[in-house]
Amino acid sequence: MNEQKVLEMAHQVFSCVFRKETNLSLDEIREKFASSIKLPIEVKDSTTGEVTWTDGIADTYITQKNMENIDFSTGWMKKELTFHTMEELITVWREINYKTTERLYDCENSIQSDTLYNCISSYRSLNCRKCKNILYSEGCGESEYLIACKNSGNCNYCINVDDSGTCSNSYLVTCSSKISNSLIIQDCFNLHECIFCSHIANKRYCICNTQFEKEEYFQWKKLIVEWILTH
Repeated sequence: MNEQKVLEMAHQVFSCVFRKETNLSLDEIREKFASSIKLPIEVKDSTTGEVTWTDGIADTYITQKNMENIDFSTGWMKKELTFHTMEELITVWREINYKTTERLYDCENSIQSDTLYNCISSYRSLNCRKCKNILYSEGCGESEYLIACKNSGNCNYCINVDDSGTCSNSYLVTCSSKISNSLIIQDCFNLHECIFCSHIANKRYCICNTQFEKEEYFQWKKLIVEWILTH
């Protein structure tokens, strides 16, 4: 996967969530939507100097691949050593204490990410499992086509979903479940086509917790989408 493919994936998510194309670049998407997401940090492998990605700061780094190469070739065990001072012990400890980066376990086509499990086509994401086609996301599971989501599961085609589950085609959903085709939702359950709603359940065509007729709702939704994308 390359960044052009990632951008195409991002545009697909925007089309499903906002029913509108976007010309934002990956950097612009990250700045606008992922400012609150913990993302992988760019560092250098201390053994080769190559760029790699990690979930946190350390003194020295080594990619998962390079760590495994050493393990298979020479191994990580030291010959018998005799230590006379604590300083000597710490010196040897530092020689082997590389932080492993880009830990991608049973993953395919994923780049610039760390600690992913069974993920496919993931970009700049952390601590996700069984996800496909995600970018700038953290702590998500069993989801597809996410942008800047965290701590959520069973979600598809979502942007900025946090601490939520079973959401689709939605933007900025927090602490909610079973949300579809909705924008800016908090602490709600089972909403479809709702906007700016909090603490309600089993509704559709609501804005600011107020019931609208379907036609009027979609007139407002068009204006609200324009407002979201231009602010």
